[in-house]
Amino acid sequence: MDMKTDKKRCSWATDDILIDYHDNEYGKIKSDSKALFEKLCLESFQAGLSWRTVLVKRDAFRRAFFGFDIGKCANLTDEYLESLMQDKEIIRNRRKIFAVRENARAVERLGKEYGNFFRFVYGFKKPEQLLKALKQYGFVFVGDTICESFMQSIGIIEAHEPDCYLYTPTGQLI
Repeated sequence: MDMKTDKKRCSWATDDILIDYHDNEYGKIKSDSKALFEKLCLESFQAGLSWRTVLVKRDAFRRAFFGFDIGKCANLTDEYLESLMQDKEIIRNRRKIFAVRENARAVERLGKEYGNFFRFVYGFKKPEQLLKALKQYGFVFVGDTICESFMQSIGIIEAHEPDCYLYTPTGQLI
């Protein structure tokens, strides 16, 4: 029996790319600050687009943003960020591209108080609380929907559909 068809999944997992993401990443805790930073950046790039579009371009984003290394992203120059507007392999939205640098700098600021991005992020249970805190540290291009999607994708909020094999009625236990 094919593993891709023998399980009931969320209705949005409709092709190999989305099924792989659903089964192996979606709703799973990420304890690495860099992985969390990447996820938040990708959620921002997804705004107004499909998640599949972002997944297809994820390797190009990783190349463009040095694997989402927080320190490197915090030090990107205006010239480099402007050059990314010509990179056809990524989503070319100036506000989203420049947000990567500003948000890396914000992660560095909050790291001084919390130690790392993981401790900060997993301290919140509601998107509106996370959004307010992110904005206090200077995050840009984040909003209610981005925060909710981010929290769902990293296992803070249960988002699997009730008949999905990965659904847990009480959500992730952190």
